[in-house]
Amino acid sequence: MSQKLTLSVVDQSPVRDGSTAGEALRETIQLAIAVEKFGYQRFWVAEHHNLSGFAGTCPEIMISQIAAQTKHIRVGSGGVMLSHYSALKVAEIFRMLESLYPGRIDLGLGRAPGSDQKTAAALVYPGSVRDIRYYPEQVNDLIAYLDDTVESSHPFAGVHAGPGSRITMPEVWLLGSGIDSAYLAAQRGLPFSYAYFFGIEIQHGPAIVDTYRRHFQPSELLSEPKVNIAVQVLCAETEEEANRIAASRNLLRLRIIRGGRGGIPSVEEALAYPYSPQEHLFLEEYRHTTVDGDPQQVKVKLEALADLYQTTDLNIVTICYDFAARVRSYELVAEVCGI
Repeated sequence: MSQKLTLSVVDQSPVRDGSTAGEALRETIQLAIAVEKFGYQRFWVAEHHNLSGFAGTCPEIMISQIAAQTKHIRVGSGGVMLSHYSALKVAEIFRMLESLYPGRIDLGLGRAPGSDQKTAAALVYPGSVRDIRYYPEQVNDLIAYLDDTVESSHPFAGVHAGPGSRITMPEVWLLGSGIDSAYLAAQRGLPFSYAYFFGIEIQHGPAIVDTYRRHFQPSELLSEPKVNIAVQVLCAETEEEANRIAASRNLLRLRIIRGGRGGIPSVEEALAYPYSPQEHLFLEEYRHTTVDGDPQQVKVKLEALADLYQTTDLNIVTICYDFAARVRSYELVAEVCGI
């Protein structure tokens, strides 16, 4: 990769075992302040529901808190799970944020529930869970409300999303790990963020991103394809230390896959855990989806991903038990990549 990487952050507000959600959320704010100084371009916060290991249920609240305590870094959602909500309400929330912090707000949208199906039903009760087939229509409506271009033929023509008028648009991204999200982003002329860090059939990732580029239709919001890749990273001074710290993240991943609850286990607990042969195999495969190591190893791996996906724009996701190690990981990546 001959071009300099552009690095951003996606944070899920991970909760440590024995700690609290409040502490995790405050650490997210502290992390945003730190990575702004390190030179990261964006800071996105995730939306999860009924997952005890992640505290971020309301990205819009976190965005407001983070933007208020930083100066220039772009702040946004990674992402809002639009299927749970009305397009009008989401538009008003993000127009409000854009009014308060003009030119700094990103609105990343996801079509996944960000939870299990029972929780998804609870989020819309007493209404019914929205058919995901309506998601493209919701995206259309949301953009129309954001830039106040609802057509006269629309059922809600004459409804204007507040507050007021003459508000710049947040930058809207579609997030996803599958072909449907990529194709929708291409059709709507929106930037696309590929969730490589999900680790879901990543062998198809290059084809998914290529589909986005090949089918991209320019829009008033974007004239040419714009892609970033979100990847799980753990960087430390040595490879051995990075692998040791990553053990807590790996055990958390195993717990989540098995439907367990609880926060991030300590490194000591993770190293002492009696993994079965099947669990060892799972974690070995999972490690192929992460970028762990010393600074130079991480740089080489990130540049290889950038080459594979033909983009210099990468979102970094870092989860570990110790907050200081998490901050240090971002600092080392920033230093070695020269951002």
